[in-house]
Amino acid sequence: MKHVYTGKTKDVYALDNGNYLLKFKDDCTGKDGVFDPGENSVGLTIDGVGDVNLRMSIYFFEKINAAGIRTHYVSADLNNTTMEVLPAKVFGQGLEVICRHKAVGSFIRRYGQYIEAGADLPAYVETTFKNDELGDPLVTKDGLVALGVMSDEQYEDMKLMTQQITKIVADDLLEKGLVLYDIKFEYGYDAEGNVMLIDEIASGNMRVYKDGEYVDPMTLSKLFFA
Repeated sequence: MKHVYTGKTKDVYALDNGNYLLKFKDDCTGKDGVFDPGENSVGLTIDGVGDVNLRMSIYFFEKINAAGIRTHYVSADLNNTTMEVLPAKVFGQGLEVICRHKAVGSFIRRYGQYIEAGADLPAYVETTFKNDELGDPLVTKDGLVALGVMSDEQYEDMKLMTQQITKIVADDLLEKGLVLYDIKFEYGYDAEGNVMLIDEIASGNMRVYKDGEYVDPMTLSKLFFA
C-alpha cells in the first residue's frame, strides 16, 4: 500500500490490486471553527466524524449502486475507517458539483437580490473548480466543454446522476423528518470515459435542516442512524 495523496478530509493510498484506499479523517471544512461544507479549507476537527462519514457513505453508496448509478465504491472497513474504491480520473484538476433544493450558503450570497433565503430551487446543479486560491470558481457547462475538461455528454450524464442521487439522499432524510437543502458531490471517469460518483456521501457534504433549524454534521449522523 503506497501513500499517494493527502486530502483535507481523507488520505489516499494505492493498493496492489489496482484499486485505491481512502482513509477517512476527523477534519472538516469550515471557517473560524464553524463547519461549512461550502468552504475550501479545513476549519475544525470533530472527534469521530471520519467514522460517521464513512458509515453514511457506505449506506448511500450501496443504495446508489443498487439503483444502477455508477460509483467508485467497492467495499469498506469500519475498524480502520477506510474505503476501497475503483480507480477514477478527476475532471480537470478536480470538480465539485452542488445540487441545491433551497437557496442558502454561497448561492444566496451571490444571488440574494433575486431570491429569498430558503426559497425552493428545482434540484439546481452548479459546478465549481476545486481551487483554494481562487475560491473554487463557478464554471458553466459551456466552459467545461470549451476548456476540454469534459464532453457535452459527460456533463449531461453528470447532471442527471447528480439529480438522481440527490433525490435518493433527500427522500431518505425526509423519512426521518430531515430536509436536505443542498449537497456537494465529486465525480471522475473510468478508462472508457464513463462518469462515476467518487469521494464520499456524508453529513459533512450536505446542509440539512429539521423543523427549520440547521442540523450540524455530528447531530445529523446521530439522527440518521438513530
